[in-house]
Amino acid sequence: MEIDQAIKLAKNNDQKAFNFLLDMFWDDVYGFQLKRTQNENDAEDITIQTFSKAFDKIDTFNEIYTFKTWLISISKNIHIDLLRKEKNSITQVISNDDQEVFEVLDGAPSPEDKLITEQHLAKLLRDIKKLKPHYQEIINLRYFQELSYKEIAQELGEPMNSVKVKLLRAKKLLAEIIRRN
Repeated sequence: MEIDQAIKLAKNNDQKAFNFLLDMFWDDVYGFQLKRTQNENDAEDITIQTFSKAFDKIDTFNEIYTFKTWLISISKNIHIDLLRKEKNSITQVISNDDQEVFEVLDGAPSPEDKLITEQHLAKLLRDIKKLKPHYQEIINLRYFQELSYKEIAQELGEPMNSVKVKLLRAKKLLAEIIRRN
């Protein structure tokens, strides 16, 4: 399959085309992020987010650019956004006259936060049960049992790229269910 052909098929929601593009460009995006983050887990998470966003917005891809360049741009922007969020959530600097005071945010949840979290978790579990069983299983393995992609692939006896694509699809379907409710 040619890249141009795969992009056209992907614009029509062809799963094989998505798999082809993921296989073709995974190493490029992952390698780019690994150099930027110096952390394999962060690089993998950002790469997955990159492909998820790219596949959601594939209709906006302009063929005058190369697909790889488009993916790298998306990946770079996701990383920059994550750095901004991280920077804002870790500390706040408050200047008072000539002294600087660092206020570290308290990460411990309040009793109200705990109750809200429990309610959200119960709702999330109900929404997950609306997915097909194989999507429920992959969500459970990744987010509740906290298995790596490699461990999930071994558990299911499937290639790692298939696991990644299934997880992307499961998250997308779950987000649609949540939006509808």
